[in-house]
Amino acid sequence: MSLLNVKTAAECRYDIISLGEVMLRLDPGEGRIRTTRQFQVWEGGGEYNVARGLRRCFKKRAAVVTALAQNEVGLLLEDLILQGGVDTDLIRWLDYDGIGRTVRNSLNFTERGFGVRGAIGCSDRGNTAAAKLKPGDIDWEHIFGQLGVRWLHTGGIFAGLSESSGEVVIEAARAAKKYGTIVSYDLNYRPSLWKGIGGIERCREVNREIAQYIDVMIGNEGHFNACLGIGEDKKGDYRLDEAGFLNMIELSTEAFPNFKAIATTMRNEWSATVNDWGAKCWCDGELYTANYRKGLNILDRVGGGDSFASGLIYGLMELGDPALAVEYGVAHGALAMSTPGDTSMASLAEVEKLVSGDTALVDR
Repeated sequence: MSLLNVKTAAECRYDIISLGEVMLRLDPGEGRIRTTRQFQVWEGGGEYNVARGLRRCFKKRAAVVTALAQNEVGLLLEDLILQGGVDTDLIRWLDYDGIGRTVRNSLNFTERGFGVRGAIGCSDRGNTAAAKLKPGDIDWEHIFGQLGVRWLHTGGIFAGLSESSGEVVIEAARAAKKYGTIVSYDLNYRPSLWKGIGGIERCREVNREIAQYIDVMIGNEGHFNACLGIGEDKKGDYRLDEAGFLNMIELSTEAFPNFKAIATTMRNEWSATVNDWGAKCWCDGELYTANYRKGLNILDRVGGGDSFASGLIYGLMELGDPALAVEYGVAHGALAMSTPGDTSMASLAEVEKLVSGDTALVDR
């Protein structure tokens, strides 16, 4: 039984919905954005990736709430989302003017990095359909009150996308809590997103309002400081010791007693392709630390944190065991970073094998 009192599957159409922007990722593979002559396309987005991971790996009924421009690129994104098994019924479609003057779809050029060359992302996401979402555009009463949703996931990337997107997150979280839906949020601080709409001051104002409705908060020390004004600014440092994490918990739960669980990933980057990888989770007054993997080989690190979140959510939702939940999160994140693209290609059997301590020997 879940410690978070998650609603039963029988009373809801969806196990999980994610609110956020879905981008078309253009990936030059082993090459560079600046010199490539071809790209492979994937779909991705910090919030969407979590729903997709829960659908494809953990077999949960998932949908995405977003907006797309009605053109060929939007239809490509829809097709990619459908291939991931995520329900598209809640997508809002906006008319396209032919050149993107009034609305467009988001592009994300991302190279993976290798060795001493770090990964690089170049987003092209201004004036997008998702950025234009505003309060009143989505019928949350219908989604949470009539269809029924067990879990809502969203995050700071979408909240910082435009001057109105943070208000949409607040509106969604309020409606979710009204109907007993668990809400998780990944702080995912990106200075570039907030720079043009008020900077860190606006970031904290919006995120502190959102935090009042959150059950499961995800982020590292630097993100808690930037988004909520809690703790010290660690400049994105993932090497969090237990004392630092406990201090973050104490400060966070004092400011937001509604938090039922807090989780953070820990990453020590020796190179773009070799990282140490682990996580900690506080839940129900107890601290849980996942098996820390040193020298993990990375093929494509983008989306690793999102896959951690989906594994964690699965564990909290279905297993009711925070110790297992954080292990599932770390295992799923590690597997997701072993394949290209933002989204997970892992199976539940592979996650369970890694959690149990099995090696990467060939399965025959």
